Amino acid sequence: MSVDAPHALFISDLHLSDTRPGITAHCVRFLDEVAPHADTLYVLGDLFEFWIGDDTREEPLNREVIGALRRVADGGTDVRFMHGNRDFLAGDAFAAAAGADMLADPTVVDLYGTRTLLMHGDTMCTADQAYQLFRAHVRNADVQRQFLALPVAARRAQFGQVRSQSEQQKQDKSAEIMDVTSAGVDAALRAADYPPRLIHGHTHRPARHEHVVDGHACERWVLADWYERGEYLRVDGSGVTRIALPDA
Repeated sequence: MSVDAPHALFISDLHLSDTRPGITAHCVRFLDEVAPHADTLYVLGDLFEFWIGDDTREEPLNREVIGALRRVADGGTDVRFMHGNRDFLAGDAFAAAAGADMLADPTVVDLYGTRTLLMHGDTMCTADQAYQLFRAHVRNADVQRQFLALPVAARRAQFGQVRSQSEQQKQDKSAEIMDVTSAGVDAALRAADYPPRLIHGHTHRPARHEHVVDGHACERWVLADWYERGEYLRVDGSGVTRIALPDA
């Protein structure tokens, strides 16, 4: 495997925050040393633990990560960013600073001859009806405008309250409820006209699954979270490879 052969890289669910500086260091090292060799870097959501508005992009952590993304983009690698359930408020100012193109969720791309459906993944968790209702509420444009009109400190406090409630609710949910469902995956593949590959994050359950939907075969790759060390997917003309980051 040649490091400079044409390929794309995929990451998601890094959940970068001030409380986990080691993971931020891993991220910056990945962006500085690995990502510049790729044609395209895809970030499929939840790069940050939370994003409460583009007016926080100059805060130290945000500035460091945005700067590293910008170096990747300035070096000639396309950077493409998809919202997750934690950083869906990242907007045009964030994208401009990072040199990133924003991707709709879902998006179908051609990866070296293979049609590939890209998603964050949370919309396929159809058994978690409470989450889907909450997701629809916070994605409402009026709700977002009202939230972004608050002072940064008030937004941060409100996010902390919502996060605490979410963590408490998770204690009462089975892992299966918070995972994607077969019906959710099938619906996504049908809507995208049966692509042979799906890549997503969100569930923190890295694996490769095989699906057959209405006679069409599809491989589903689930990205890993970066709570321990992190890993990424490398996609080229020969297929998909899962690669763990080194310890140092």
